[in-house]
Amino acid sequence: MALWGGRFSQAADAKFKLFNDSLRFDYRLAKQDIVGSIAWSKSLLEVNVLTADEQQRLEVALNELKESVVANPEQILESDAEDIHSWVETQLIQKVGDLGKKLHTGRSRNDQVATDLKLWCKERAQELIVLLDRLQQKLVELARIHQQVVLPGYTHLQRAQPVTFSHWCLAYVEMFERDYGRMKDCLKRLDTSPLGSGALAGTGYPMDRTILAHNLGFRRATRNSLDSVSDRDHVVELMSTASLSMLHLSRMAEDLIFYNSGESGFIEMSDQVTSGSSLMPQKKNPDAMELIRGKVGRVYGSLSGMMMTLKALPLAYNKDMQEDKEGLFDALDTWGDCLEMAEMALTDLKVNEERTKEAAQGGYANATELADYLVAKGIPFREAHHIVGAAVVGAIEKGVPLEDLTVEEFKVFSNVIEADVYPVLTLEATLAARQALGGVAPEQVEFALSSAEKRLNKRDTSGVYARAARLTDLDDIERLVNYWSNAGENLPRSRSELVSAVGEFAVTEVNGKVTGCASLYVYDTGLAEVRSLGVDVEFADQGQDQALVEFLIKKAQKMAIQRLFVLTRASEFFMQLGFSPTSKAMLPEKVLKDCDDCFRQHSCDEVALELIFNTRIKK
Repeated sequence: MALWGGRFSQAADAKFKLFNDSLRFDYRLAKQDIVGSIAWSKSLLEVNVLTADEQQRLEVALNELKESVVANPEQILESDAEDIHSWVETQLIQKVGDLGKKLHTGRSRNDQVATDLKLWCKERAQELIVLLDRLQQKLVELARIHQQVVLPGYTHLQRAQPVTFSHWCLAYVEMFERDYGRMKDCLKRLDTSPLGSGALAGTGYPMDRTILAHNLGFRRATRNSLDSVSDRDHVVELMSTASLSMLHLSRMAEDLIFYNSGESGFIEMSDQVTSGSSLMPQKKNPDAMELIRGKVGRVYGSLSGMMMTLKALPLAYNKDMQEDKEGLFDALDTWGDCLEMAEMALTDLKVNEERTKEAAQGGYANATELADYLVAKGIPFREAHHIVGAAVVGAIEKGVPLEDLTVEEFKVFSNVIEADVYPVLTLEATLAARQALGGVAPEQVEFALSSAEKRLNKRDTSGVYARAARLTDLDDIERLVNYWSNAGENLPRSRSELVSAVGEFAVTEVNGKVTGCASLYVYDTGLAEVRSLGVDVEFADQGQDQALVEFLIKKAQKMAIQRLFVLTRASEFFMQLGFSPTSKAMLPEKVLKDCDDCFRQHSCDEVALELIFNTRIKK
């Protein structure tokens, strides 16, 4: 079904339809389109286009559709709908009849697709931030393991000065740190809602777009309707960040390819990320790294294509903008795959410490130390540089490293050189001399490594903010508790009970809107229970429930509670957070007294899980 057929007397040509339709790729926006539609239905309720009953029916049907789509997104591709918007509307009409035709009131596909795409970008960007963090964590872990391993440093692919493998790892930590920061900045700028901008001039209904934006999890609404429907800066920014990060991945891949080569032999890559030759059985090819290096081109191509598409478009929406999605999806998918593959490649990396040390000692990498030694003896650096160059030539002619020249041989080049030169020329002294911030001296590497560990450990990559509840949150807490108790997932709690227990609650918050809640109920035995866990339906699958439980776990630890339990049907979720199955019979009798009020008490399908803090390994 097309959403625009009113003025047309003929059907579209089949070839044009194939050329024009976007469902084959924008089906990925199904969840976002449904979430946006739920928020729009609430705004239509505010302006009396929908009744409360109609809005509730639409929300229930849309949530059912969302669950179906999440379970099987490929089902959408079986349709001949023009795009994801028409598919969702058709499915909704099939569920609720003509009521579904009311939903598009005051809304255009222009602001609809702009909103869907921003919602998708927010979600995908947060996933990529997690992958960036994991890769940095892996590099820091590798740096800690191989902190004492010496590695030759290169300029112009020639051995220059010795560094350490840890220092090499930390160099890429810094590169990916900048990528991480760019992604955070991108998220801040794209965190505005276009919904309510209409086709280009704004919606004709007096709805509060700020509330609408907050209902969708955006920081604020966009300020200009013309800009809102035509803005694709966030697409370009994300692809640009992906391109620069792919550059960093490619440089790291090139280093690892070189280090893995037979000529270097510094590392051996795992069998899991390498392949063999169909002809030469001795080969072990670093295919994962070569593919990362190769995939940079397709990400760069997507960015270039997007900028060329946008460069001369007039305001506001133009069909050219349909070309924004395929390149974006491919670029971010490729980047994500490469981040994951890079992390995997580093996981089982073997470092040949003897070979790296041997290489670091060769190539006259201590020549700069000899020059600094001469400077300390009063010789100007330029003259010292010339003297050392001549000494290197002499050592090459003898076929020995600098440190194997005798004092008499050194004096041919400068009579200030004495036996005290030899301690300066050792590998250890060469490293230790680089004491300035950011250098390779062991103390500086330890400082950099410890700083990186602390910085990464403080990060919250969930994108969800959990905090202790306040009295001003009571209405939202009551709403959430009632919703999930009516759904049969939680026990009901009266308003007066919630007022007394507000100090037990934690809430999640998105742009000032409370989106989830849970409570920590403490028994006089020192036992505590997770209760009343519930999240707004439109914010499901965004990590809110995990953030709430983790907040309560930390709170319980601070209170010196030794045993935390939960009665739940979502056992897998809690087990991923460290809980283990236990028997209800092991719980005190008073714990189960609330079950007397539950309609499922005689056919209970909840299981008991517990977390024992004094045996739990803290990370």
